[in-house]
Amino acid sequence: GEHLRICPQGYTCCTSEMEENFANKSRSEFEAMMKEAGRSVQMTLTAQHRSFDSYFQDLLNKSEKALYDAFPSLYGELYTQNVKVFKDLYSELRRYYRGSNINLEEALNEFWTRLLERLFKLMNPQYHITDEYLDCMVKHAEQHKPFGEVPRDLKVKATRAFIAARSYAQGFLVGSDVVKKVSQVSLSHECTRAIMKLMYCPHCRGMSSVKPCNNYCLNVVKGCLANQADLSTEWKYLMDSLVVVADRIDGPYNVDTVIGTIHMRISEAISNLQENKDSITAKVFQGCGNPKISTKGSSSEDKRRWGKVALEAKSSAQALEMLVLDAKGNLTALKTYWITLPGSLCSKKVMASSVADDKCWNGMTKGSYLPEVMGDGLANQINNPEVEVDITKPDMTIRQQIMQLKIMTNRLGNANIGNDVDFQDASDDMSGSGSGDSCPDDVCGKRLSKSPSTRQPETHAIPKQSGHGINGASSRSLPSAFLLFLSVAFIAAQHLWR
Repeated sequence: GEHLRICPQGYTCCTSEMEENFANKSRSEFEAMMKEAGRSVQMTLTAQHRSFDSYFQDLLNKSEKALYDAFPSLYGELYTQNVKVFKDLYSELRRYYRGSNINLEEALNEFWTRLLERLFKLMNPQYHITDEYLDCMVKHAEQHKPFGEVPRDLKVKATRAFIAARSYAQGFLVGSDVVKKVSQVSLSHECTRAIMKLMYCPHCRGMSSVKPCNNYCLNVVKGCLANQADLSTEWKYLMDSLVVVADRIDGPYNVDTVIGTIHMRISEAISNLQENKDSITAKVFQGCGNPKISTKGSSSEDKRRWGKVALEAKSSAQALEMLVLDAKGNLTALKTYWITLPGSLCSKKVMASSVADDKCWNGMTKGSYLPEVMGDGLANQINNPEVEVDITKPDMTIRQQIMQLKIMTNRLGNANIGNDVDFQDASDDMSGSGSGDSCPDDVCGKRLSKSPSTRQPETHAIPKQSGHGINGASSRSLPSAFLLFLSVAFIAAQHLWR
């Protein structure tokens, strides 16, 4: 066996060509094992995403259909002439949920503004109401609260529910994508040799029926998957964050209650306006002046009193509870995936022998395996007896995926407190820390932007596990001159202290 380059150089059944073929075979087989193990996790995560996505979209569809079914008879021309206003709202809500760069609060504000303008005209057909007059009326709307508390209440609850739902759905997809990319990382040359020695060198010694020692297998696989094991901490954080947001979705931000009743809240708001029509009109006239009398007479439809709220929402709370329960069970089971992977591959795929077996393949012959088992992760492989691992050169693909896990975990952390923040990269380290559980109702979910169409995503540094919220944006708005002044003052103080 002097010609062998990987297996022990004793008497052998293998030629150099056979050894090379075994090396290629062991490499492809081990990479296939990794992909197969990864596919199982991917299937679990994508199935959870599919279940929740289907449930959430069904809620939104049912609410929209209920509105389209009931509003024509309830509101007549108010609905038929302005159906696009309602359709646009549901369209924006769907686009936001699917990941479009939309400011959700502004979309809701725009809906109420457009609806109020049209209703005000319908309520006062005897007047000629110009666009300028409507602008004035809208400015006073917050003060007069023509729709009662519905817009504010819906904005707070809907933004929280949508932020949580979108982040929750994205979390499953990100997790699945990370597993897919990491499972495709190729083996190094050193790992190929170690896997070959583990799996096929017994064949060259005429010991094809002898199984590898378990601890020997663990050292080989831990060395080869050292970079993958470094995903474990951030992976666990992601799984934990998804569990926390799942509790929010089935708790304080209950999507069944909020999303399934949007049409009812709109109808309630319209009824509020109808009931307070005279006082609101008087207040608007007082603030904006009396509009000119219209030459057009009012139609019979204009004088018609709109219907009262007569809508119902069918609750699917039990279905949501089961969805969340199932998801939490799967997420908890997946938390230790990366650090238990070596043991799983050794016992299920490589079919290593039991720990106490002294008649197993130890890399040289049939006998017990004496070296200790290495720890998890790249740093712990410095003294791995089976695989030469350069701990100074981490795999960049895997490091990128660790960053993706951090980004998604931070997004979920913000969703948990009702904040919606786009984390893009670490180029801006001026963002402050989040507001925690004390985030007030009228602030949670607020995003800094100009308009849904022109708004650029906020760019935030990747913070630590405590999520960076939108409240930190104020730290970026400090004038540069003021910052310069602080710097000079600090240097001067240091000089005086000396």
